[in-house]
Amino acid sequence: MEGRKPTGTLRRGWTTGACAAAAAAAAYRALLTGRFPDAQSIRLPKGEIPTFQLERRDMADGVATASVIKDAGDDPDVTHGAEIVVSVRRNGGGLSFKAGPGVGTVTLPGLPLAVGEPAINPGPRAIIAAAVGAVAEELDGDGAIEITISVPNGEALAAKTMNPRLGIKGGISILGTTGVVVPFSCASWIHSIHRGVDVARAQGIGHLIAATGSTSEAAARTRYSGISEQALIDMGDFAGGLLKYLRRNPVPRLTLAGGFAKLTKLQQGALDLHSSRSEVDMARLAATAGEAGAGAETADAIGAANTAMQALTLAQDAGVPLADAVAKGARETALASLAGGTDVEVLIFDRAGKEVGHAPFAT
Repeated sequence: MEGRKPTGTLRRGWTTGACAAAAAAAAYRALLTGRFPDAQSIRLPKGEIPTFQLERRDMADGVATASVIKDAGDDPDVTHGAEIVVSVRRNGGGLSFKAGPGVGTVTLPGLPLAVGEPAINPGPRAIIAAAVGAVAEELDGDGAIEITISVPNGEALAAKTMNPRLGIKGGISILGTTGVVVPFSCASWIHSIHRGVDVARAQGIGHLIAATGSTSEAAARTRYSGISEQALIDMGDFAGGLLKYLRRNPVPRLTLAGGFAKLTKLQQGALDLHSSRSEVDMARLAATAGEAGAGAETADAIGAANTAMQALTLAQDAGVPLADAVAKGARETALASLAGGTDVEVLIFDRAGKEVGHAPFAT
């Protein structure tokens, strides 16, 4: 998960794409002049002009290499502190991109890049092209260069992302449409959810399993043994990010799998399930228990419970199918968000991965 948000004013950071653009501009400047700058400024799509300090500067055999250490600000980004290394050489043609060590290569259709292309997204490519173009204009260069981006330890970093599931092999993706990392916006996670849907649809997969965490995903995979890796969506807390995208890009069937507390929040209408952004309404949960057959004493105890798990235990002890009722309500919330086109099933698991609640597909 993305970590707990600190209090106070949060510091913004810069995407891997912005760091790569600054390093590329500095390396190209050195290729044209024989000298590296101490720092390199670039203009981002919304007009910001940040300046980046260079970590390394190398020139050998007609190749200029510069790097920037990524600063994600106060965002808990997996690539914070990574070194973004860019090598530039003349190629006699136009601007081209290569994946160096630690940068992934696309191996499955459905992404905004062709199979075989380096995982340098269109947004960063445009930012890099603009930064290099500004240097070319200033120094009368032709901009005909090959840009190779590398990230030391990038393959290990990628294992902590959804890249392997998206068919991006060999390292991280170079991301960022604006160049700016907004702390705790979780834009990269939601971006990966959307790309996961795109890859699954391109593979012709008609049944997706979206889970809030690893325990629920593993349990759902056991239930649907043999399901493709590309059918699995690491939804985390971002039910809204998934459901709104599926509304525009539907698949026939969706299984939502998660723990009781998170799916209770979905049942109660929350689409962001993080503990800092939504909470279980215990009074409403008690009302749901009453509708599911709980007596007044049990319902009152559930309303006074300290946690959702305590409420579930009270319901189970009383023989009340509360988790089934929550699953049914979560399914209704999801269907309302989807507005047709996708049938939904909801599975609720306890912390040991045992199924405790289920709302089945309509058909």
